[in-house]
Amino acid sequence: MRVVIAEDNALLREGLVLLLGSAGHEVVGVAETGPEVLPALLEHRPDVAVVDVRMPPGFRDEGLRAALEARRTLPGLPVLVLSQYVEVSYATELIGGGASGVGYLLKDRIGRVDAFLDALERVASGGTALDPEVVTELLARRRDDPVDTLTPRELEVLTLMAEGRDNATIAARMVVTERAVSKHIGNVFAKLDLPQSDSGHRRVLAVLAYLDRRR
Repeated sequence: MRVVIAEDNALLREGLVLLLGSAGHEVVGVAETGPEVLPALLEHRPDVAVVDVRMPPGFRDEGLRAALEARRTLPGLPVLVLSQYVEVSYATELIGGGASGVGYLLKDRIGRVDAFLDALERVASGGTALDPEVVTELLARRRDDPVDTLTPRELEVLTLMAEGRDNATIAARMVVTERAVSKHIGNVFAKLDLPQSDSGHRRVLAVLAYLDRRR
């Protein structure tokens, strides 16, 4: 898998290069400032981009803006955004409109190598990967809506769905059968008035669209 990394912190950037290389991926380009991101992505047209939200010169949202512009120029370009903190407004802007091939992780998630690589591969294949803390923040902002009617188990399922987990993974996390997970999912979709779908990706997009619509 060909990867472009946009990260101004040299230690983290080089760590990502080594991590991805050891996992069998090729880092084809790097960007150290916001203005360098778009040119690097257009030049290399990677399978996936790993982009820091805040980059020089302003350390505001230069990385995110460049990533969004790249996705407009190269429709479908998979982008995994990294952030130091939970910034819900950035997450919802990234996933707005039912976008596919997007991810938003907190930087401390990189230290959990298997989880980070799994998220990167899901995004590269057109899936979605949201940090659990971001999902928690999105759900916490729901007020007086159908989310309040979900049982604790249904809420747990919704959270794992929004992270991009499939039924088998959800079942393993919750220590229940996949049949039980399917039943919980059916209840979630019914209570949130979302269309049923056999496609895991469309299911995640439906959940994200719901969270974005209700924020």
